[in-house]
Amino acid sequence: MPLLDIQDLTVEFRDEADAVTAVDHVSFSVGAGQIVGIVGESGSGKSVTALSVMRLVPDPPGRITCGCILYSHDGNQPVDLLALREKEMRSYRGNRISMIFQEPMTSLNPVHTCGRQVTESIRLHQKTSRSEARSKALSLFSEVQLTHPETVYHSYPFQLSGGEQQRVMIAMALSSHPALLIADEPTTALDVTVQKMITGLLKDLQHKYGLAVLFITHDLAVVREIADTVVVMKDGRIVESSPADSLFENPSHPYTRGLLACRPPFGVRLKRLPVVADYLSGADDQAKERNPDTTGIVTPEERAQHLELLYRQAPILQVIHLKTYFPLPKKLLSRVRRYTKSVDDILFEVYPEETLGLVGESGCGKTTLGRSILRLIEPTSGQVIYKGCHLSDLSPSEIRAYRKNLQIIFQDPYSSLNPRMTAGMAIMEPMKVHGLHSGEKARRHKAMELLEKVNLEERHFYRYPHELSGGQRQRICIARALAVEPEFIICDESVSALDVSIQAQVLNLLNSLKNEFHLTYIFISHDLSVVKFMSDRIMVMKDGKIVESGDADTLCARPADPYTQNLIRAIPATSFKLQATSLKLKPEAYSL
Repeated sequence: MPLLDIQDLTVEFRDEADAVTAVDHVSFSVGAGQIVGIVGESGSGKSVTALSVMRLVPDPPGRITCGCILYSHDGNQPVDLLALREKEMRSYRGNRISMIFQEPMTSLNPVHTCGRQVTESIRLHQKTSRSEARSKALSLFSEVQLTHPETVYHSYPFQLSGGEQQRVMIAMALSSHPALLIADEPTTALDVTVQKMITGLLKDLQHKYGLAVLFITHDLAVVREIADTVVVMKDGRIVESSPADSLFENPSHPYTRGLLACRPPFGVRLKRLPVVADYLSGADDQAKERNPDTTGIVTPEERAQHLELLYRQAPILQVIHLKTYFPLPKKLLSRVRRYTKSVDDILFEVYPEETLGLVGESGCGKTTLGRSILRLIEPTSGQVIYKGCHLSDLSPSEIRAYRKNLQIIFQDPYSSLNPRMTAGMAIMEPMKVHGLHSGEKARRHKAMELLEKVNLEERHFYRYPHELSGGQRQRICIARALAVEPEFIICDESVSALDVSIQAQVLNLLNSLKNEFHLTYIFISHDLSVVKFMSDRIMVMKDGKIVESGDADTLCARPADPYTQNLIRAIPATSFKLQATSLKLKPEAYSL
């Protein structure tokens, strides 16, 4: 008898005019001690399925219209979770069934320390004393591999890195000794190295406690590392479900093959990434596969010719001994001021129409370097020279005028867009600030043109950020950056939180815009496979310093620094062979 058996689950979301079916007659089961992965794009119904198990679907507007969710532990008679009263459900939710949510920063209470939040969960379900709960929390922090449990216990969530926050969430989920753990996108937007640690940690804990795990993600390569069985969802339905080994060796549905192919390959350089739409012809379940050979490989001769033309020019940007230090609080009776050296004596050049990749783990200083170049953060010392002009010497009003040519696309499109402005207003605003185009009508026309350039429609002009998907919001941010006709754009983790399928579309878009408008990029990411696809050269950053740099293909093929080698090893290895099969290329071209 399975631990969890979902039968014919259907969930709808209603508004005044219409109803949307988010989960459409879904059925699958999770056995005791089994890891089941649910994979699909945003909007496929993965998270709604998980929230239905926890009875956390908001009503209204959501409503479970049919189906049952049977839970059975230790061979006991199955209980339909959907038939329980709320008071009865509380003995299951957070106790026998725990959940790790996608965004640890929004799931953790910002006004309470991490230790207090975990001890609260322990005392709620186990009725222990405060001191026993504290000891249990510290033990759990050690178990989830937090290096300084006592420090984390007294820390607030904002004082921890993303990986540390996720470990706190895992400790909280384990505090009640659940039989079933639901992990909803627990590795999204994390570094590949941290991602590998989290998946490894979940597997170790699953083996140790005999947990059943429902692991939700959009990345098939990640789920291959952890799952026994994989369920692939699209538009609220299950399109494919089978044991992980057989699904990855022979995926039957074109949607599954599309998801496998759209992650940037590592061993070859493609002119364009394949997207899921390349594998589908029609929206019905019986969609047929198109010829996916729409990509084409860049030959060594083409690559050499491109680089020769690129580096024959004078640099467009020079960064000379740039330093950005942040002061730390003084210790009692100490006269020495301590600093965090986020950018520590960085030196490099960027050439016209080049894409310079900047890669490294969270906290290495990538974002601070990008913002220091634009003087969004004032550097401590050093020079930034753009087309012969020393940006470091300009007054605030002068640097404001230069920002027309130097733009940035931020990591989180939702927080970088004004929630009170429509997409069209957000695109038109920088035109007004810099006095571009004569009048509102001309700016509106230009904004409509830019929406078309980033593959959006006229109707998106009138929508607010919360009415758009993550990929659409990122396209709006790209259109806004292009609105002032820049020459140089810093892309700061601009695809890290997107589905692999949407990520492929945005990366292709950035490359096509670069060719059309002759743009120069600094492309910042923690994912070396994404950086390699986009970049001509790569710089690897660690602890505020550049530890290795060079031609993208050469650096990835023969990394010299151990840190770069670790970044490459952290990329899910199974993705290379799988992509080779899906793209009909030789598997050896994808090997590390």
